[in-house]
Amino acid sequence: MSCMNETQAVEGRRARTRSADVERELLAAAETVLAREGPGGLTVRAVAAEAGIAPMGVYNHLKGKDGLTEALLTRGFDRLRAAVEPGDEPDMLDRLYNAQLRYRDFALANPHLYAMMFENAVPHKRSLPAFSEHAAAAFTVLVHNIELASAAGAITAPEPRAAAQQVWSAVHGAVTLELKGLMQVPDPETAFRALVSTLLRGLAQTPTS
Repeated sequence: MSCMNETQAVEGRRARTRSADVERELLAAAETVLAREGPGGLTVRAVAAEAGIAPMGVYNHLKGKDGLTEALLTRGFDRLRAAVEPGDEPDMLDRLYNAQLRYRDFALANPHLYAMMFENAVPHKRSLPAFSEHAAAAFTVLVHNIELASAAGAITAPEPRAAAQQVWSAVHGAVTLELKGLMQVPDPETAFRALVSTLLRGLAQTPTS
């Protein structure tokens, strides 16, 4: 079979596949490329080759590189939000603590995706809905975790959003240092757990007037 016929055969099969399924396959391929080659290797041609379709398929289904980037950001923030959703621990302080551990787990398991989300490793506009809306939704889950712990009396947080910003700033900073290989201690996980414990102890203290 000639190259042209092979391409036509692939496109014919894709034509019979639901668009949503093709988009999922393309995003899965994009994640594979991203994990294997890093942000610099994330190109329309590389993703198309990984998915086994013609490059035009990326434009048809995801509107090219910009659409692919936005879809990956959406997927990344949605996964982060799911990772830090409140668990079922009866102790609200444990729920808040464990959510921070899951934040770190997500970042370490998806370093290149995390870099896309927070370091603009693949250039994108921060005004994209994928960044502004989905990032805000992930942060709102942290605020909710703070609210639950505060309502249970486990911490003192009269301004949950401000407290959430403080927690996220520290957690994100620690995770970023670890991802960059800049930790100055032999056991990053133990250091991270100690950091979270210190943060929560601070929130548990009643502010002095």
